[in-house]
Amino acid sequence: MTSSASPQTASGAAAVHKLPLDGIRVVELSHMVMGPTCGMILGDLGAEVIKVEPPRGDGTRRLLGTGAGFFRTFNRNKKSIALDLESEAGLDALRKLVDTADVFVENFKPGRMASLGLDYETLKKRNPKLIYVSHKGFLNGPYEHRLALDEVVQMMAGLAYMTGPVGRPLRAGSSVNDIMGGMFGAIGVLAALHERHASGRGKEVQSALFENCVLLSAQHMQQFAATGVAAAPMPERISAWAVYDVFTLANGEQMFIAATGDGQWRALCAILNRPDLLADPRLATNNDRVVARTWLLQTLGETLAHLEGTKLAPLFERDHIPFASITRPEELFNDRHLIESGGLAPLTLDDGTETVMPLLPISIDGERLQPRQPIAKTGEHTADVLRELGYSDTQIQALTHGGHAPQEAA
Repeated sequence: MTSSASPQTASGAAAVHKLPLDGIRVVELSHMVMGPTCGMILGDLGAEVIKVEPPRGDGTRRLLGTGAGFFRTFNRNKKSIALDLESEAGLDALRKLVDTADVFVENFKPGRMASLGLDYETLKKRNPKLIYVSHKGFLNGPYEHRLALDEVVQMMAGLAYMTGPVGRPLRAGSSVNDIMGGMFGAIGVLAALHERHASGRGKEVQSALFENCVLLSAQHMQQFAATGVAAAPMPERISAWAVYDVFTLANGEQMFIAATGDGQWRALCAILNRPDLLADPRLATNNDRVVARTWLLQTLGETLAHLEGTKLAPLFERDHIPFASITRPEELFNDRHLIESGGLAPLTLDDGTETVMPLLPISIDGERLQPRQPIAKTGEHTADVLRELGYSDTQIQALTHGGHAPQEAA
């Protein structure tokens, strides 16, 4: 299909290596998090992603509060065209664009694509090689016509129950299912692209929030199947390890510390200068320590309350004791590992300002996948894309100003 433009970094420097999805064209008609995550992953992997927005722009661009970071986080490495899909001319332009695509990404409510004539059965007749990925609340079944949100499925699928204390279900603090849904959509696209090499035919791929969340709860389902005992919510759980908790250090700092094996237990006692605990026969094995967990955590807490995290961290790292300071998201901009490993990269936003963005958590031949172009302004690439489809400047002017193209494009 159509080849993508030469990859560019956010600063404009030419990329050296050809990316895995170079030459793949993706048309994305999606908003919020789930669909845009799929498009972002494909774009980071080198696909040309063309995001179709309404004339006023994707409403996600204007969200406040917890949604203020959505658009900039999940829409890098994309072009933007603005089309009025309430007009036949706008729909016709989109259909012509999809005719040139390898992949079509959507995440609208059930029935919306069919009402626009953009459902898979319709589009595959025009483009049999098209891979069509839908991001939904539920896969086919009794719930498929329900509307879903990340929070809705966390309540339905056991994740909120497992996260909060008994009687207080609590959603996870990020859009975990929306992001997972986009990831699984992208995985489905990659599988379908691979199969298309042999078959020459596209596929319909569906990814869904509810089924994502059930997968997250699967280990707890199987705990019950294996033991006959229902899994307790995380705050109420009986830990498999005695030392596996958050402790308060000097100056009120909090740190998670774990000792899951006897070697770690011995190292921890040495670091804390607690030979008495190591010699206590009540704490000889991990199972013994689990039985004694209540008073053990209390006495460890009393020792740790006088120690500083900056002094403990290198000792824990040296002796391979799992630990983590309790970090707020805004503190990650200064995380040493992210900075020195290249896990953060500058990204130019649609208003010309710059931010630092976490990259996909993968490397290929030791290289991280970078932003290649700034966040697109609404409709920034409309004229270029429509011109490529055969539209004249007069037709483009009519389409982009809410009118109708005076005649059919070639």
